[in-house]
Amino acid sequence: MAGAYRLRCSLAGHELDVRGLSSGLFPPDGFVSVSRDRTARLWAPGGINRGFTEVHCMSGHSNFVSCVCIIPPSDLYPRGLIATGGNDHNICIFTVDSPTPLYVLKGHKNTVCSLSSGKFGTLLSGSWDTTAKVWLNDKCMMTLQGHTAAVWAVKILPEQGLMLTGSADKTIKLWKAGRCERTFTGHEDCVRGLAILSETEFLSCANDASIRRWQVSGECLQVYYGHTNYIYSISVFPQSKDFVTTGEDRTLRIWKQGECAQTIRLPAQSVWCCCVLDNGDIVVGASDGIIRVFTESLERTASAEEIQAFENELSQATIDPKTGDLGDINADDLPGREHLNDPGTRDGQTRLIKDGGKVEAYQWSVSEGRWVKIGDVVGSAGATQQTPGRVLYEGKEYDFVFTIDVNESGPSYKLPYNMNDDPWLTAYNFLQKNDLNPMFLDQVAKFIIDNTKGQTLGNTNTEFSDPFTGAGRYVPGSSSGSDAVPAADPFTGAGRYVPGSASNAVASLSGVDPFTGNGAYHSGAAKAENIYFPKKEAVTFDQANPTQILGKLKELNGSVSDEQKLTEDDLILLEKILSITCNSSAETPTAQQLQVLWKAVNWPEDVVFPALDILRLSIRHPRVHENFCSEKDSIQFSSHLLKFLNPKGKQANQLLALRTLCNCFVSQAGQKLMMSQRDTIMSQAIELKLCGNKNIHVALATLTLNYAVCLHKINNIEGKAQCLSVISTIMEVVQDLEAIFRLLVALGTLISDDTNAVQLAKSLGVDSQIKKYASVSEPAKVNECCRFVLNLL
Repeated sequence: MAGAYRLRCSLAGHELDVRGLSSGLFPPDGFVSVSRDRTARLWAPGGINRGFTEVHCMSGHSNFVSCVCIIPPSDLYPRGLIATGGNDHNICIFTVDSPTPLYVLKGHKNTVCSLSSGKFGTLLSGSWDTTAKVWLNDKCMMTLQGHTAAVWAVKILPEQGLMLTGSADKTIKLWKAGRCERTFTGHEDCVRGLAILSETEFLSCANDASIRRWQVSGECLQVYYGHTNYIYSISVFPQSKDFVTTGEDRTLRIWKQGECAQTIRLPAQSVWCCCVLDNGDIVVGASDGIIRVFTESLERTASAEEIQAFENELSQATIDPKTGDLGDINADDLPGREHLNDPGTRDGQTRLIKDGGKVEAYQWSVSEGRWVKIGDVVGSAGATQQTPGRVLYEGKEYDFVFTIDVNESGPSYKLPYNMNDDPWLTAYNFLQKNDLNPMFLDQVAKFIIDNTKGQTLGNTNTEFSDPFTGAGRYVPGSSSGSDAVPAADPFTGAGRYVPGSASNAVASLSGVDPFTGNGAYHSGAAKAENIYFPKKEAVTFDQANPTQILGKLKELNGSVSDEQKLTEDDLILLEKILSITCNSSAETPTAQQLQVLWKAVNWPEDVVFPALDILRLSIRHPRVHENFCSEKDSIQFSSHLLKFLNPKGKQANQLLALRTLCNCFVSQAGQKLMMSQRDTIMSQAIELKLCGNKNIHVALATLTLNYAVCLHKINNIEGKAQCLSVISTIMEVVQDLEAIFRLLVALGTLISDDTNAVQLAKSLGVDSQIKKYASVSEPAKVNECCRFVLNLL
């Protein structure tokens, strides 16, 4: 067989299971291993017999080390860094020449079991605490929440801002700029490993013994079967779509052109991890604490003595039939040693023979044209796997998997069967699936009945034929995200009061300011000077037509229930508060006026909008602001406003609630309230991005900008990360240039004077998202602001 992999070397060093491997950048062709013995070890090629030597042993974890990855070189660390995750909930970061950590990342609440590095120093971690976290240097930038069980696998995709997580909840999620964009379903058990094939394709492996190839758009392109038990690890060959997998069936499997081209058995039950070196050699770590390297290169192949020692070790292994690695075994039916005189039909095929009272397992090696002993099968005398869930076939567990030979010369077929299945239906499905003559129906059904009623198996599955079935395999449909249809704009009909229908370029800002959009600002003057950001003050919505608002309020007052109806006196009080807050009078709103306002704001959803508009205008007044935003009633106030942000609600209410939230930033109590509720407000507001209403988009962009102004003052990097993620997400859907402009100012404000925020924005791919706005000709403020932002990036 061309290019069969053979042993290069076995490396002893770790005292317990080797749980993670990563090919290193330095030393060249070296790698890092981590183990349950609480250490990480750096290996460089060299030493005796084409092997590797241990450069040094790194310690810093107080418990098992579960995973490792390499962080690419930077100006500060030209040889890159090593990141390890452990059962002590921590991530340790090492330089390549020190045995102690440079720093430790704390934040996960359970074992860190997966790590992946991206551009600009970003690191993604997955944990048993059901979250993944994004780190930049020594700080946590964002937490990805959405899985309902341990996150066993994480990968950063080459396209900036895209991340993948695989979980014990059987799903894979794709995240863009920190938000879940898509969930991939299809695996029937824990997802254990992920590997990237290209910008648009990736692989996953799982405890269901299957490997799946996916498109980032959501479609499952292919399912590969071959392993007979959990698959723990998957790794891709450099510049290739071929890959390797390892699992709980004691094997390393090498996949070429979508087929399992070679199976290498190891003298250890759990083959936990694998990685591929740049030269194509494969490194595997297993539960016996030994690292083994396999190579196609004749120059690097181990000596005959070493290969013999490896085979001896393998032949002395004991295989427990209960694991199902070898299918169903009934010792009474097995042939003797003469069975080994017939050559195998494909690489990795297993054959069991009885020698005296012992059952031995052999595997066919095509490259050597011989059967290699892979162990003794223990406890197999008369064993029939009658208990359910014993045999894995195509990722599902069955009580029996029979091998059916339809004719001497043709292929044999696999027939899976559970004790509670209907034998006739199973037989019918089997014939349909394999395109066989329906005449065989009685014969196959009788075969099933005969072989399952007694407690022994007839034609036992003593050798593996490859379980690739081709047609009829289940390929889950595309699970792409739902296409929410933007709601129609309810603000129609001329001449009536339409909240926010006046120009959307609204702001009370003195001097030359691009937010006014009223000709006071001339683009020519701004060539050299950045007048856009960092923005120091909040942007508010101030325009109003009090007469129209009150007219609408009085009209709608007729339609509410008696206990919610406003009296004539109430209406006078509301008129008064509106006049005080719109005309900057010296008077102060009274407690009574505020009570009436709160009563009106609690009107039914379909009529509340004029009351919300009065709230939006009056919240700017210090007395009203203090009343609603100070500690006592602030949570009740903010939760009431959040109710209106429901994407299924009325757009008038969504718009006015967003504008009220923007106006809350005018003074300190409101800023404090908005910052304390940031997570909730941001995550609910962003749901309105698909509404298709440009006024709502401008309000959403303004809310983000006001958060950016606050975050710039206090320099809170986690808050900035969340805000950057929101900007990136809204940019995807918004087309209105005023909204885009405000998002650009927010972005510029967030990254001004903060190198960490600049790096984070780059890693989220924000620069590529905004480039197109540098060529917008009108309004000029959009391209000018965009260029200033791009200069920072």
